[in-house]
Amino acid sequence: MTQFLQLLVNGLVTGSILALAGVGVSLVYGILKVVNFAQGEYITYGAFTAVAVNIVWKLNIVLGAIAAVAAIAALAVVLEYVFWRPMRRRRAGVFTLFVASLGLSLIMRGLLYSVASPNPRTYRINVFQVYDIGGVRLSESQLLAIVIAFVAIALVGVMFARTQIGRSMRALSDNRELASISGVDVDRVVLFTWIVSGGLAGLAGVLQGLIQGSFDANMGFVLLLPVFAAVILGGVGSAYGALAGGLLIGIAMEFSTWSALGGGLSPIWEQVVAFTVLIVMLLIRPQGILGEART
Repeated sequence: MTQFLQLLVNGLVTGSILALAGVGVSLVYGILKVVNFAQGEYITYGAFTAVAVNIVWKLNIVLGAIAAVAAIAALAVVLEYVFWRPMRRRRAGVFTLFVASLGLSLIMRGLLYSVASPNPRTYRINVFQVYDIGGVRLSESQLLAIVIAFVAIALVGVMFARTQIGRSMRALSDNRELASISGVDVDRVVLFTWIVSGGLAGLAGVLQGLIQGSFDANMGFVLLLPVFAAVILGGVGSAYGALAGGLLIGIAMEFSTWSALGGGLSPIWEQVVAFTVLIVMLLIRPQGILGEART
């Protein structure tokens, strides 16, 4: 039972990070029909922003997380004005925008390598501090990641359910034309979508850096495939679906190593497990957990 609870908690930590990053991907696709491959670099830039605050300036990692959210949200807004909006005005197709996002991702990663070098980074956290909570052992970084992630998920849920801008974002994602003629300010919602997407990616980067302990400029790219798996599993374009898909995949990845399941798999197979879960679920429900069936 102790191992079960430990894996469940670990799965919730992993899943919450996938969920936060996945919400941003899902919102951008739902509203703009853009498959943002550069989301992985947003994640990495968030982790490195926290490095600057926590290591270079020697401030608390929580302040580093706040700085990462603000910095990557601002970066997403800048890229909307100088990159995405001009591309949309030229009526670039979905495939063209995808290739453009891939190119943006490579440029951003190259810039990071040239500025920060490929050397691994760590946060100024006590890695030897371990808390025992009901038989579940959590390091200081894991405990911070759990608290921050679930507070963020709760705030995202409240924003979508209770605020006018959140409802407008969901309306625009469901039916852009109907939302527009109903009085929704499309440009304002698009801008806020990038703010939310960038902010969540920045936060996900910090949390991933915390639970990994050591990370480099490839971190976001490695995390991107499970994030896309979470988005597709939950239902492309559904923010709530991305939350559900991320948590489900995170738990499945961790439970694949459970010794009670035939000895468990090696952790190197976790991404394979993520996509196996995705394939099986899509065979049962092609539109994803909360996606709408096509007619």
